[in-house]
Amino acid sequence: MAGKMWAGRFTKEVDERVNDFNSSISFDARMYRYDIEGSMAHATMLGECGIIEKHESEKIVQGLKGILADIDEGKLQFDPTAEDVHMFVEAELTKRLGDTGKRLHTARSRNDQVALDVRMILRAETKEIIELVKKLEHTILDIAEKNLTTVMPGYTHLQRAQPITFAHHLMAYANMLLRDISRLEDSYKRTNIMPLGSGALASTTYPINRQRVCDLLGFDEITQNSLDGVSDRDFCIELCSAISLLMMHLSRFSEEIILWCSWEFKFIELDDAYATGSSIMPQKKNPDVTELIRGKTGRVYGDLNTLLVMMKGLPLAYNKDMQEDKEAIFDAIDTVKLCLKTFDPMLATMRVIPENMRNAAAKGFINATDCADYLVKKGMPFRDAYKITGTLVHTCIEKGCTLETLPLEEYKKLTDNFDEDVYDAISLETCVMQRKAAGGPAPESVKAQIEYVRNKL
Repeated sequence: MAGKMWAGRFTKEVDERVNDFNSSISFDARMYRYDIEGSMAHATMLGECGIIEKHESEKIVQGLKGILADIDEGKLQFDPTAEDVHMFVEAELTKRLGDTGKRLHTARSRNDQVALDVRMILRAETKEIIELVKKLEHTILDIAEKNLTTVMPGYTHLQRAQPITFAHHLMAYANMLLRDISRLEDSYKRTNIMPLGSGALASTTYPINRQRVCDLLGFDEITQNSLDGVSDRDFCIELCSAISLLMMHLSRFSEEIILWCSWEFKFIELDDAYATGSSIMPQKKNPDVTELIRGKTGRVYGDLNTLLVMMKGLPLAYNKDMQEDKEAIFDAIDTVKLCLKTFDPMLATMRVIPENMRNAAAKGFINATDCADYLVKKGMPFRDAYKITGTLVHTCIEKGCTLETLPLEEYKKLTDNFDEDVYDAISLETCVMQRKAAGGPAPESVKAQIEYVRNKL
């Protein structure tokens, strides 16, 4: 049992299959930097508080710096037989410093050490995800600015409904992503709380200074209850929930891009660098990036469900079940980062086809609401105007024409309120340009939306 840090109580070697089952170094090794930085802060505090000799504290910090440098430079490889990254680092430190290295774990448990490392890595990952979302936001805003007057049909039930602009449509996603950033920032606040000093569950009898470690590591505050400090992973779940919502928005956007680049729509064309072909059909150009994002969204939802189910029945304090937190949250993080890094340049390089959007908007009677509004502005109750316009649409379908091409005499058969100016009122450009209400598709309104998001970013 000499190889195990927790040897002493046991008289038999652990079965090799249990070692393999228990080991987490294959996925928690990625936390090595945060484990070492946390240990350096802990050792510094131990020396300052006189819990260990100051010179030993300094020696430990230097030893940890050396281990960090060696791992970064590839001189030190992780031992796949080690139980976890925490034991690996401590064993390596002891190998280098002897008894001095063994003093590092004074006034600390692996339970609060793990909680610290997870919070530290999630802080860093959350910041990176936020920056990737911001980069995508700027790409969306740039495309929107170029398409303020690009008329396209807006949809409900996937049926053409009312005319909008491509910029207006894009800004819907810009606002969704803005809320995603806000959720990630909120999650960061509750992650940025320092648990070290909680011990295994009941803190420690040593006169430690938790606030000093908190300050050294840049946390906002310390956890207020030692049981809570080691036994909850709600911050992991909250981050995964925010990532899941972000993935949902990316998935919806991806679904629209899949539709838009199909021959049935042909509103956009993806750059060849972000599409694939078929092994048998030479004409195909497939939007695989967006399809994969759509599929990977379900994978992230699975990660969130894993975390929720893992935690739902655990009594206080720490339970080994909680080792399952890392693979799930790390997978969600890696997945959303990969999706963002691919989606952004795909969007930036796509070609918009305004004439196809305009042609689609000219069909489907999407100016019918404006026709009804024309009558309302002349004093007619909306429900009467609604019925008359519906009758006009039926007439157009029978005659094979549109509201724009229907002769004025057909309009006047239903009411004398119609005049030549109806054609100007129902033109697609008028329909869009007159929707100047805050949040609407008129160019000046969309410009304000773009400015709002840029200011928020």
